[in-house]
Formats: sequence, structure tokens, C-alpha cells
Amino acid sequence: MVKSLYITLFVLLFGSMAAYGQTQLGKELVALDSIKESKINPLAPAKAAFYSAIVPGLGQAYNKKYWKIPLVYGAMGTSIYFYINNNKKYNQYRDAYKRRLEGYTGDEFSFLDDSRLIAAQKFYQRNRDLSMLITGLFYILNIVDANVDAHLMQFNVNDKLTVKPDLYRNELTTRQNLGLSVTLKL
Repeated sequence: MVKSLYITLFVLLFGSMAAYGQTQLGKELVALDSIKESKINPLAPAKAAFYSAIVPGLGQAYNKKYWKIPLVYGAMGTSIYFYINNNKKYNQYRDAYKRRLEGYTGDEFSFLDDSRLIAAQKFYQRNRDLSMLITGLFYILNIVDANVDAHLMQFNVNDKLTVKPDLYRNELTTRQNLGLSVTLKL
């Protein structure tokens, strides 16, 4: 039951995204009667990826997908914030532990013993490293998104080729079935 619900949601989401993509890209290709020669810039995906590698979000601007730029900066900014915060906490606990080893006891963590200071250092160090890894993954995802988006802008989509979800009734079991309908008009 749950599995079929997930499949249904996936197909409906895929179908709505395909329909949205067809309307957006179809507007550009309405003038073309059939699959005719259109200008394709084979270097556009490489340019978009290069621009995103230089300045995150610039590849999305090159592809004219301006709504993605705040997402890129929001994701990277959040992970950088957590990196800075975890690094600050790590340094506080590390400095307190070093001061304890030197014999000082009056610090902000006087209520913690040495093993708790070491555990806190490890905790914040792990979270700091994970935040840096996530920042790197968002940076790479930004580049890949710009590249793939530039490739998909050159994809031929018109009314003669459609993929959409199809809901039909099974005559044997009288249950509703969900499937994909692929249409190719020649």
C-alpha cells in the first residue's frame, strides 16, 4: 500500500515536471514544425559548469535559472555557518583542555572533567569536518546542476513527443492502475 503510494506520487511528480518542462521549452520550439535544425551550442554546458566553478551560482545565471541562485547560496552559506560555529566551539574546548594540562583550573568549563572536554572536542571536530564535506558537496552539486541544466536546455521537446502519467481501470480486478503513457506522433 505504502509502496504503491510512493510510486503514484513519483509518477505524478514526474509527469507534472515533464509537462512543465514541455510548456517552458515548447514555447521556444513552437516555431519549429518538426524536428528541424535548431541552433545548438555544444559548449554551453561547459561554459555553465566553468562559470559555476568560478563563482557559485554564475552558471545558473548563465542558464537564466535565476531562482536557483538563492538556493545555491543558502545551501553553501548554511553549511559554512555550521563549519565556522563548530570550529569555534572545537577551539574553545581544545584551549580549555590545554589550559587544564598546564595546571589552570579557572575557566568557563570548570564544571567539566578532562574526559568530557576530550569528548566535546571530538564531537565538534567531527561536526566541523562534516560541515566542510557538505559544503564541498553543495559546491560540486552547483557545478553539476549548471552543466545538466545547460544540456537539458538543448533537448528537443515538442507536442509530438510526450511522456505523461496515465490512470486506467483494470477490467479484471476493477481497480485503478497507474502507468506511464509514451506518445510519439510522426
